[in-house]
Amino acid sequence: MKLSFSLEKWYALSAGLANQNDWLTWSHNENHDWMLPLPKSQRIPMMQARRMSEPSRLAVDVGLELINETKIDFAIFISRHGELERTYKILTTLNNHVDVSPTDFALSVHNTASGLLTIIAKQAIPISSISANRDGFQQGLIEAQALLKQGYNRILLIDFDGSLPNIYQTQVNSSVSAYAMGIILTPGNTISIEATKKYSPQYQTQYPQSLAFLHGFLSKKQTFMLQGYFHDWQWTINHE
Repeated sequence: MKLSFSLEKWYALSAGLANQNDWLTWSHNENHDWMLPLPKSQRIPMMQARRMSEPSRLAVDVGLELINETKIDFAIFISRHGELERTYKILTTLNNHVDVSPTDFALSVHNTASGLLTIIAKQAIPISSISANRDGFQQGLIEAQALLKQGYNRILLIDFDGSLPNIYQTQVNSSVSAYAMGIILTPGNTISIEATKKYSPQYQTQYPQSLAFLHGFLSKKQTFMLQGYFHDWQWTINHE
């Protein structure tokens, strides 16, 4: 399987990483502190931001930045765990025989962030929401490739996740706190990806696929291998 496209814009937010210069510094620093505070929202109305989970807030913030003065045709939201923190809160509440918060219930679905983006941006954007274990970013790119082949010209793709509740820490090993990374894809061939057999070494395996890609992209790597679930992904980037 081969994919190809061009990247028009990118933006990301996470602990202590509030702008593109911060991320460029991160790409050259081996010891980033993921316990730093998350950036405050500059684009989401305060009353709405207060009701949102950390990963959804970051995802919507990234989306609002990328679609500002840019018309997109389709959006793909990717999250391995979605609203897991809120879901765990609901389960704990039910276990304690307490009424569930209507806000928690309404905002507990996997496509919460994508729906909130369209509401806050006041744009009727076609959207899909994907969860595919640690391969979510790559599966989102496959979806984007299919849309580009159908004639869509600009695809917004956002990968995001939050900190896991302690009870799940033994099941999923993640050193990264809440984050959101977004890109706008257009038809082209400045970036190509090919699925390969499992290979070692893979690039930046301590990060989710999207952040590993961003690290390679900002580090001006021409080729690198990202770890997948059943197979790996060979990336080739033509840095113009």
